[in-house]
Amino acid sequence: MTRRFRRQHWFAAGCAALAPLMAVPAQAADDYLKGKTLTVVVGYSPGGGYDRYTRTLAAHIKDHLPGKPTVVVQNMPGASSIRAANFLYSKAPRDGTLIGVISSSATFSPLLGKKASKFKPDGFTWIGNMDQQTGTCSVWHSSGLKSYRDLLKRDVIFGASGPNGFDSEYARAVNKLLGTRIRVIHGYNGSSSVILAVQRGEVMGYCGFTLGSLKSVWRQDFTSGRLVPLMQFAWKSPELKGVPHVVDLAGSAENKDVFKLIFNRDIMGRPVAAPPKLPADRSKVLRAAFMATMKDPAFLDDAKRRHMQLHPRSGEEVEKMVREFMAIPPEAIAKARETLTIGKIEKAKLQTAEARIAKISAKRIELTDAKGKPLKLRLHGRRTAVLIGNKKAKAKALKAGMACTVRYLGDGDFAKTLACK
Repeated sequence: MTRRFRRQHWFAAGCAALAPLMAVPAQAADDYLKGKTLTVVVGYSPGGGYDRYTRTLAAHIKDHLPGKPTVVVQNMPGASSIRAANFLYSKAPRDGTLIGVISSSATFSPLLGKKASKFKPDGFTWIGNMDQQTGTCSVWHSSGLKSYRDLLKRDVIFGASGPNGFDSEYARAVNKLLGTRIRVIHGYNGSSSVILAVQRGEVMGYCGFTLGSLKSVWRQDFTSGRLVPLMQFAWKSPELKGVPHVVDLAGSAENKDVFKLIFNRDIMGRPVAAPPKLPADRSKVLRAAFMATMKDPAFLDDAKRRHMQLHPRSGEEVEKMVREFMAIPPEAIAKARETLTIGKIEKAKLQTAEARIAKISAKRIELTDAKGKPLKLRLHGRRTAVLIGNKKAKAKALKAGMACTVRYLGDGDFAKTLACK
């Protein structure tokens, strides 16, 4: 055997020995979810648009993930999904077993100086985006408001969750930039809580209704004309012909950068992210599963049945969008921050009632007050504080017949506190 032949022989043998080892990472990526659970965190309470999109995604993405893992949804509401974004960025496992659906307003909140945001928008591993969202300020039909110009002529009252949410930011920003006269009442638990306040006549409208939610969750009110859009934001929808887009009202090019940062963030309508520094092979698996789900006939049929609007984008496309927003000039960012400065916050007033529990389930409670008037409320494990005999307790400890002092926003809404004996 010549020296040259021996070298070739040992090189070939070495490659043959290394080949199985080199194949291990790819194989591990294909199998890493086998026998495991993929958790999908959503930064909002059950019942709203984000929850519906997330649960529909979770029901179908499992069919496109190697290893056929169990997929579960975990609601993590708080600060308009900033709480979920912080968790995803800093505390979630970085092994591909957890992804999250957060709002684009939360995604770009660090650019706008939000101290609660402990993450970098371009630090996430972006998996995809389900919808290019169109936001709206919409009002109840009995408010007497019929067009955007009506918001310039009279004082109006809108509901919102917290000051960090786009439902509050949109309303406060159009006040400062366009001169509308919207008084924002905070403290509602998302769109489902605001719609109850709208129907009760406490507020006239809400700048947190996306077109996707209007066509799905609030479809009956929208198609019947009970909910009327007056302005649109982010992705300009041809379906809202005659409803002005806020950027068209911006004027100068300099203003357009400010308007883009404040109002067009929500083009990323339902973004899906994973924690930072996810191994490349696992992010590839999740991105491929996401895009396969977006094309899955079963998913599309389910989305159609639930009246969900879909304009999906890949993880690579979302990364590009994020980079474009990060490149907005510093002077425009500074003006946007000034525009969104949180001043005095007005909160919705809680009602108090003395009542006795008539009926209770895991998520709902029915009470009767001293005059025999029924009161129906919802229960939430984190948002409802329960006391029994002046001691903290869980909702499952509540029993029919207990006398309680209850604090709440309105009938049908969440109970804020239940002090019973």
